[in-house]
Amino acid sequence: MSNNLRWGIVSTGRIAQEFCQDMRFVDNGELAAVAARNLDDAKKFANKHGIKKAYQGYQSLFDDADIDVIYVATPHNFHFQHARDALIAGKSVLCEKPITISSEESRQLSELAQSKGLFLMEAMWTYFLPAIKKAKQWFDEGRIGTLKHIKADFGYLMPFDSESRLYNADLAGGCLLDMGIYTIAISKYFNDYPLENLQVKSHLASTGVEDDLVILADSGDITLTLASSFTCKLPNIAYIIGDAGYIAIPNFWHAKQCSLFVQDEQTDHFDDKRPSLGFNYEAQAVGEAIQQQRLEHPLMPHKTSFELQQQMEAIFATFKSMA
Repeated sequence: MSNNLRWGIVSTGRIAQEFCQDMRFVDNGELAAVAARNLDDAKKFANKHGIKKAYQGYQSLFDDADIDVIYVATPHNFHFQHARDALIAGKSVLCEKPITISSEESRQLSELAQSKGLFLMEAMWTYFLPAIKKAKQWFDEGRIGTLKHIKADFGYLMPFDSESRLYNADLAGGCLLDMGIYTIAISKYFNDYPLENLQVKSHLASTGVEDDLVILADSGDITLTLASSFTCKLPNIAYIIGDAGYIAIPNFWHAKQCSLFVQDEQTDHFDDKRPSLGFNYEAQAVGEAIQQQRLEHPLMPHKTSFELQQQMEAIFATFKSMA
């Protein structure tokens, strides 16, 4: 394997564009190939990002002996198939979140990767951002005291379109898998207890997918209040609240900053002043893990992906039973 990992990109959509844009800030990997359903799309994407190879269809990319790791950025309901096919072809995989749409699929991918001795990780880029790590450092130092509440919301107005991926039930649409996963993931990052006493208030679009969701739950001794929405812009801040202070993380899923408060006074602040969107941190970490011959990354292990899937299944079951 080359010291510079050669990345193959699956899909030419928005998040794949952003990931590739940030690869210029990664010093242990390079963009080597891209695949799309349409060859013209793949060629245009390749030209834009300086990628040498463009494939029509994904299997040709998976079979390319010059590729070390595959980045899967297709719609949610294709993640399992594309990650599985890449692993079977002998490639390590970074797969966009949610890694699958069920805990069973997540378990199967984990077992496949382990059996083949290949690296696999869900692309929870939030966990690798400097501001999130700084917030966790403050938390671990006890600067907010005993944890009491986590509040997080992620919502933007997404005009209804029955044909769009966001509102299409056949493409695993809905705000939980698209935005809500980030709120659940940030709460899990600071508190790894399971969800209990789960209460969910949801609103369904005419296509049957949820377009507004509020989650209230206990997690150990703390209370979670999490919200996601396609119907309006929410404040989009995560609050990690203790009995001695709190941490505020604006736009936490792609956080650049975080602030520490004691009562009403801001006592510390961090700004990473990065030039990138932030995808480079997870890509760099994946490269390092693969070079170290790890099969998982300790910040985002398979167990975390599996448990996030279980939590989302419990949330789905709660509001669907009320429909």
